[in-house]
Amino acid sequence: MRLSPFRRALVPVVTATLLLAPSPALAAPPPPFRDPALPVAARIDDLLSRLTADEKISLLHQYQPAIPRLGIGVFKTGTEALHGVAWSTDYDNNGAVVKADGTVFPQAVGLASTWDPALVKQVGSAVGQEARGFNARNPTLWGLNLWAPVVNLLRDPRWGRNEEGYSEDPHLTGELATAYGRGIQGDDPRYLQAAPTLKHYLAYNNEVSRDTSNSSVPPKILHDYDEQAFKIPLEAGAANAVMPSYNLVNGRPNTVSPDLGGALRKWAPQDIAVVSDAGAPSNLVNSEKYYATKAEADAAAIKAGLDSFTDNDTDGSITAAAVKEALERGLLSMADVEKADRHLLSLRFRLGEFDPPGRNPYAKITPAVINSPAHQALARKAAAEQVVLLRNDRNALPLAAAGKVAVVGPLSDTLYEDWYSGTMPYRVTPKQGIAERLGAPVASSEGVDRIALKDLATGRYLTAPATPGKVTAGATTAGTAESFDVYDWGAGKNTLRAAVNGRFLSYSGGALVNDAEQPSGWFVQQQLKLDPQPDGSYVLEYAGNEVTEPWFGPDRFAVVGADGVLTISAPDAAHATKFGRDVLVSGISSAVDAARGASTAVVVVGSMPFINGREANDRTSTSLAPAQRALIEAVAKVNPHTVVVAENSYPTTGWDTLPVPGVVWTSHAGQETGHAIADVLFGDVNPSGRLTQTWYASDAGLPSILDYDIAKTGMTYQYYRGKPLYPFGYGLSYTSFRYGAVRASPAGSSVRVSVDVTNTGSRAGSDVVQLYSKDSGVQRLRDFERVTLAPRETRTVRFSVPVSELASWDVSRGRSAVAAGVREFSVGHNAADLSAARPVYVPGERALPRDLSRPTPAENFDDYAGTTLTDTAKTSGTSVAAVAGSWLAYRNVAFTGPARFSASVSASAPAEVTVHLDAPTGRVLGTAAVPATGDHYAYTTVTAALAAATGHHDVYLTFDGPVNLATFSLR
Repeated sequence: MRLSPFRRALVPVVTATLLLAPSPALAAPPPPFRDPALPVAARIDDLLSRLTADEKISLLHQYQPAIPRLGIGVFKTGTEALHGVAWSTDYDNNGAVVKADGTVFPQAVGLASTWDPALVKQVGSAVGQEARGFNARNPTLWGLNLWAPVVNLLRDPRWGRNEEGYSEDPHLTGELATAYGRGIQGDDPRYLQAAPTLKHYLAYNNEVSRDTSNSSVPPKILHDYDEQAFKIPLEAGAANAVMPSYNLVNGRPNTVSPDLGGALRKWAPQDIAVVSDAGAPSNLVNSEKYYATKAEADAAAIKAGLDSFTDNDTDGSITAAAVKEALERGLLSMADVEKADRHLLSLRFRLGEFDPPGRNPYAKITPAVINSPAHQALARKAAAEQVVLLRNDRNALPLAAAGKVAVVGPLSDTLYEDWYSGTMPYRVTPKQGIAERLGAPVASSEGVDRIALKDLATGRYLTAPATPGKVTAGATTAGTAESFDVYDWGAGKNTLRAAVNGRFLSYSGGALVNDAEQPSGWFVQQQLKLDPQPDGSYVLEYAGNEVTEPWFGPDRFAVVGADGVLTISAPDAAHATKFGRDVLVSGISSAVDAARGASTAVVVVGSMPFINGREANDRTSTSLAPAQRALIEAVAKVNPHTVVVAENSYPTTGWDTLPVPGVVWTSHAGQETGHAIADVLFGDVNPSGRLTQTWYASDAGLPSILDYDIAKTGMTYQYYRGKPLYPFGYGLSYTSFRYGAVRASPAGSSVRVSVDVTNTGSRAGSDVVQLYSKDSGVQRLRDFERVTLAPRETRTVRFSVPVSELASWDVSRGRSAVAAGVREFSVGHNAADLSAARPVYVPGERALPRDLSRPTPAENFDDYAGTTLTDTAKTSGTSVAAVAGSWLAYRNVAFTGPARFSASVSASAPAEVTVHLDAPTGRVLGTAAVPATGDHYAYTTVTAALAAATGHHDVYLTFDGPVNLATFSLR
């Protein structure tokens, strides 16, 4: 440092003074890893150089322990923040789940229904701010690596986690994930407000056997559909981490997918971390049995690109021991460990953890932001904007702000949380919101039966205590303590709420107790069935999630013991206590009485998020619960001006046959749900939500939830050829919009499309203008824009689609390509209500005949029957797994004469592969014998001479037994 002349003159005096006084210890300069002026890579190099081997290994676990000698604190990957900061696990309390009390926004599927990336970014920003606020409150508990958003595509409406995703469409999902992620990250060019994590890579849409099921996804669907939802936000730099899913894709667990260190990091412009799902590394050995030992499994995961092990709760020692064993056995090198550490440390550096105070602007955020008035207002706006108007016959909506209104139904005066929700700091129910809007009380009823259950053997009624405790059979008459409200959620699942204290009955490992404010928990232990018996009696059956677990045991039925205590202790109905079911108050009668004479009856029905489909539990039907349908029909019979609010997390069927003029849909929209519903019902907000999934007319025709080839199954709007109940992108408004003629033309490297949109109604409103292209019969959303127009206002909406985005996977080339040819562009209100198509010629690559003279990956077929896809090796490669009767088709192959068939195969038993022309039963060119190779991964080469053929033909390979085919050629 250079000194001024004045300061230089002082140096001798100061030096002399110091020589006469005791010399204080000089503070050591901070190490380079704490110097924000250095590049992040150099800082990571310095920090790694200071760590011991054990410390480097310790960073691989979800809970990265403190390193006090370097002044480094605990760091944890994973705070759940799907639609608000939801919960975290407590490092200081054995990983106990701690729920947040911040702002609860609408569920992810609701946020997506806004089709409003700007609003979704605002919500993401609020979530990121509150994450900082919680981190300031307790940095050990509330980490800044947020596990959100979920970008798995909603290809099947029965998926239990439908509420967590955005859409069945990859473009819409990608745009919304980008918005939410950027909001979480903040806008500072250097620092992250918080670090979003994309979940769950890849092709994950079923909860049944989710850790062992194989998603067999052909390359075209894999690359054009499933990958795109991840690729879009990663390329935009809107995610800082990715979580692989539990399932297998094409035979290989995603926890060891080569994409983790390959495609994902190629897409992202900045460094990203890869964090495992909870317990997934151990699944590799336990349920999946993919590796024999944890050392082998953890080594393979690290080499594949996994950086952080969410395993064994807070106990990182098991992972550390496995990694040390892998190092000792030569399965890993310390360079592999350091490579993973770099990704994790990069995250921590960008969060500003190692910088001096005052440098990181987000470090100034305090807990005051949590559930702030601004965030409450944003929650209300988001909740209103996501409402979708499904039906509005005879302009039944909006309602007049006068007259008598009845608000009835099982969800009329309650709000439910879900597994990835925080605890609502306050709750505005539909009943409260409507009453507040009217400025007057409303007639109300939950529309559920209040019953008493009498032990037919003793004549004594089940009785619940006023304070939470065991249910017993005691009283001989039915009073309040003997009264239970029965909520019927469909599929035979009920919950019973004790009238004496408003708590739901729960299984406690033996007795039933009235202690739950809401059904909740990983195992939802408030689920019961009232099973009717042939003699007119009922038995009570426990139906919690854990009854299918092998450790649960045989006893599922309730018995009143000699001491009068009700326990789940019988294996079947024959050994259970028989009850009489006395209806004290009819739910339907109560709702009808409230609705009769009202100017409008609002019936609020829907789902219970912990029961009707959630993580670990798929839905078996898309139908509305029969009891809820019966309630709607009964109310509509006495009040023709009945409107329905459907509050749930997924598509449901039957709305077209209900005798009501108005239906609106909302997700479980958080703390402001009631205000938002009132805002829409009374027209203070003109509904502008649009569906992000196809709502099918019924369960009939839906394929197995385990079949991921949407082109074969005809799922999603891209491939569905039937008439849906409501199409993708559907939603009505209180005004109307007219589209002019669509104009489309090439413009250099883009296609430009424009359309004039006019609000033809009498009130302002917003429409979502949707642009679709069609190529080879496949329809795809290419862009969209929300446009808000005053009455009679016209605006030109312009789109520009880069030609590069019109690329699709070309199986003959084994890569993505823009095919030269005509694309049709349409604009409309939804996927089924579109303008006349405008053709535009797009330059690109010409289709060429297949050249099978080179080794061709068998997975690059054009069509197939009876095959699945499997792993060629545990590290990489995809093969086709065939069985007897299977076939593969390769179109437009050029033949020039005699050829020889050669293939890389494995087989468990001898089999044959036969080469046909033009059909599976067409002319036989030759047959190759496949020997038993003894192992799935033991491949051998087989050959066969082929008869001469010329010209262009389709080639079919048929199989007479189990064969794994990796590559083949005809030369």
